[in-house]
Amino acid sequence: MFGFFENEQAKKVKGHLLNLAALAKADGHIDAREMNFIVAVGKKNGMSSAEVQALVSADKGDNTELPTNDSERFDQIFDLVDMMLADGVVDETEMDFCIVMAEKLGFRKAIVGVLVRKISQGVKDGIPRERIKEESTSFLNYNELPRPNVTV
Repeated sequence: MFGFFENEQAKKVKGHLLNLAALAKADGHIDAREMNFIVAVGKKNGMSSAEVQALVSADKGDNTELPTNDSERFDQIFDLVDMMLADGVVDETEMDFCIVMAEKLGFRKAIVGVLVRKISQGVKDGIPRERIKEESTSFLNYNELPRPNVTV
């Protein structure tokens, strides 16, 4: 059973890295800073630099596994936005990709643009990741609440 868990976790990490690589490629190429960022995320998750580079090089754009809980979903979109900012240039294609990925990760279409911009501004302002996550979670929870049924 533990081996199964490791395999599922490895799939999630690889999927996340491939999502980051897809964002990096959105403007036509992977900048050195973007690749360094992808490698850093891979290392943080127990992969070597060579493993990450081989994974990105071999990527054919196949579907990857998406996260299954809100915390993982937030972490993925945060890393995607952080990647978008890694080369110092926010390309409109990259911004659109982050918004599309946020939707694919399960965030409501009506709030993904605001979420991506909120994370982007927090990163630019140097706000710690956990604080951005906490504030975004509050924002998401507020916007995900069912609206009261009011009759007049």
